[in-house]
Amino acid sequence: MDRRNFLKASAGVAALAGSGSIAAPALAQPAGARTLRFVPQANLANFDPIWGTQYVVRNAAALVWDTLYGFDENLQPQRQMVESEEVTANGLTWSFRLRPGLKFHDGAAVTSKDVAASLTRWMARDSMGLMVRALLEEIVSVDDRNFRIVLKRPYPKLLVALGKNSTPMAFIMPERIAKTDPFQQINEYIGSGPMRFVRNEWVPGAKAVFERFADYQPRQEPSSWLAGGKRMGVDRIEWIIMPDPATAASALQNGEIDWWENPITDLIPLLRRNRNVRADIADPLGNIGTFRMNHLTKPFNNLKARQAVMAALNQEDYMRALVGNDDALWKRIPGYFTPGTPLYTEEGGDILKGPRNMELAKRLLAESGYDGTPVPCVIAQDQPITKNMGDVTADLLKRIGFNVDFVATDWGTTGQRRAMKNPVGQGGWGMFHSWHAGADCINPAVYIAIRANGDGAWFGWPNIPAVETEVSNWFEAKNLDEEKAAISRLNRAAIENVVYAPTGFFLQYQAWRANVSGITKGPLPFFWGVSKS
Repeated sequence: MDRRNFLKASAGVAALAGSGSIAAPALAQPAGARTLRFVPQANLANFDPIWGTQYVVRNAAALVWDTLYGFDENLQPQRQMVESEEVTANGLTWSFRLRPGLKFHDGAAVTSKDVAASLTRWMARDSMGLMVRALLEEIVSVDDRNFRIVLKRPYPKLLVALGKNSTPMAFIMPERIAKTDPFQQINEYIGSGPMRFVRNEWVPGAKAVFERFADYQPRQEPSSWLAGGKRMGVDRIEWIIMPDPATAASALQNGEIDWWENPITDLIPLLRRNRNVRADIADPLGNIGTFRMNHLTKPFNNLKARQAVMAALNQEDYMRALVGNDDALWKRIPGYFTPGTPLYTEEGGDILKGPRNMELAKRLLAESGYDGTPVPCVIAQDQPITKNMGDVTADLLKRIGFNVDFVATDWGTTGQRRAMKNPVGQGGWGMFHSWHAGADCINPAVYIAIRANGDGAWFGWPNIPAVETEVSNWFEAKNLDEEKAAISRLNRAAIENVVYAPTGFFLQYQAWRANVSGITKGPLPFFWGVSKS
């Protein structure tokens, strides 16, 4: 069944369920306005916010763990766990003081030793963290509430690194947990955030539960994204895993769930016809689709093989597969940065413009010396974004001349497999699909996917010195004009060397019951301030 027929059938099922003509899915749940039932974008298959970069893990982690700083809606870092900070005139020594009364969910006080261990673990996995680590002289725990970061040379964007919402975020854990090898997953989920994780109710693939942490002390400022006072309007949040859109649409219409993170676009007209349902764009900064290739293994370790994909890839095909016929929900981007933001550029993007050149793609593939090696395309089927893009890719690669090994899997398994550097045939991979929130693609400081520093880069591990030179130039820029010049050169180098293939810019919806209030727009679901009547 093709996508359009599937969606028509799904819509029909959802409409019948909404009218009461068929039985709706039965969900075990406590009743009442103090429990919020939420359908996330994907299954919470693992729960270590430092080990990987999946948004679903970051979104759950933001409930359980807190950060020293948090980005507000203006993309500026604001104090969160920190009460105050000072930096010396030479920019080398930063002194921080924690807020009083911070507690972990096991009742232990949060101390500077916990912070030092947490930041050390985070630095080993995050692109900005790796930059900080390269400049780090020491992290000193002065006393329980005070700590000091000493650098070898200034790093003016330190607070951006500590407060950014891109993954992995610098979450603070108890010292004993933070000392876990950063390349091994933690198995204890104790934080100091507004909700605690109810581990004994966690059923991967079905449900995850969070309960209000009574000893959490929110800041006094109004909440704004990940900053300010995170005041919870419910006592319990249940994440209900529903990979089937028809089932989720039916459950939302019948009041069995309260909030659906990413309903597929084709079902929005149906949902809007229900007077008890609301729907709106989730994040005006949108998303950038990602066709991520493995630079370490055949065939994409060869530049011409990657360029073959760029020559043939039609962003409209991918975007139509995601959002249908609504042209207001997508646009072509011959580049990597978020449209409408100061650093957006199309410099060097000609290969992504105009008619697609299949003959050029085939010639480039032949010049690459491609020998028919199977290309494992790891495509998560429980995530509509990746599934729909994967269907387009399987057809595209076959038409170019690649031998496609279509690996249909789930999003959790994709997250684990893409971290492997094994050769093809030994668990390795050739490509996978993902997406990046527009808020994470505004500049190189927060944009993990644009980095091309080999082992320190995001999955696929591109090693492109020309890109990294411009990243450094951007960090050292003295004004916006210098920043723009560096980003234009970076965009050209990234396209010419194919850090990854962007599949287009798109907007997504979220939907919720009319009796739920406080839902705001942004790059992740912000649960503080949300309540039910």
